[in-house]
Amino acid sequence: MGITVKDVAKAAGVSVASVSRALNGHKSMADDTRERILECASRLRYMPNGAARSLITRRTHTIGAVLPDLHGEFFSELIRGMDSAARAHGLHLLVSSSHGSASEAGEVLRALRGRVDGLLIMSPHADADMLADNLPVGLPTVLMNTRVSGETYRSISIDNYGGSAMMTRHLIERGHRRIAFIGGPANNFDADERLRGYRDTLATLLPGQAEIVLAGDFTEDGGYRAGKHIRNHGELPQAIFAANDMMAIGCLFALGELGISVPDDIALAGFDDIPIARFVTPPLTTVRVSIADLGRTALDELARQIEHTEQETALPSSLGCEIVVRRSGG
Repeated sequence: MGITVKDVAKAAGVSVASVSRALNGHKSMADDTRERILECASRLRYMPNGAARSLITRRTHTIGAVLPDLHGEFFSELIRGMDSAARAHGLHLLVSSSHGSASEAGEVLRALRGRVDGLLIMSPHADADMLADNLPVGLPTVLMNTRVSGETYRSISIDNYGGSAMMTRHLIERGHRRIAFIGGPANNFDADERLRGYRDTLATLLPGQAEIVLAGDFTEDGGYRAGKHIRNHGELPQAIFAANDMMAIGCLFALGELGISVPDDIALAGFDDIPIARFVTPPLTTVRVSIADLGRTALDELARQIEHTEQETALPSSLGCEIVVRRSGG
């Protein structure tokens, strides 16, 4: 048997309740008594039982993060931002992914019940009904890049539409007219908003110019396949705008294998500004998003909700984007 709270109480000459108050930071005791208790606990190498403390405090000091994937630099940066904020708040981070259907996402949410003090959720399957069916009432929750509207959950998103519109405008201002767009996966909030930004800007600034939309899935392979099929659309486009950097990099390799030079033959741009974007050849023109800031901001907001449980209007907020011009854009 290990050292128990009773052993600490006996060594300090106090009650078990006094030891509990001292270990949990209560101020309702004399400073010298608290110091004596903590000194005894340290000397005896007493380790509090986390499960037992959670029953008393109703806090796990753990945050759950449910993401659609854990692969790639986008999610690496997102988790880095979450982790740095979690450590700053003295919280642990429990990360899970949901690759499949809405039912799988629901299973993940239900599995985290009772294990976390709050949830960060990024899922293409997150809608009001799915969340209501799988989240306990009152559990602090922050959504990242989802479609859910209303005032139930705080939502923080990247300005996908604005960033895509800015990049499309940038390419047009560079003199490009035939601009192809490599889209993301179906029913994905980021992908849909970026496609909408491309389409609206093209229609506004180049009325009558046909759009060229190539299928993609936010992976390097998806960008590679789109690049390989670029000749199937007749005359080569003057520029290709991929809905994320991973696809842009895959497309860059495919164009190279086809003997198409970037940027001499085709300009190429991406979205996200993942760390490797500046190190490919040529370096990638892209829409810069502070991915780590998205994770950090979402966790900061969740920690605030946990500490201040009073209900507030859950207004959505958006993180801005900027164009980063590098050699791939011509």
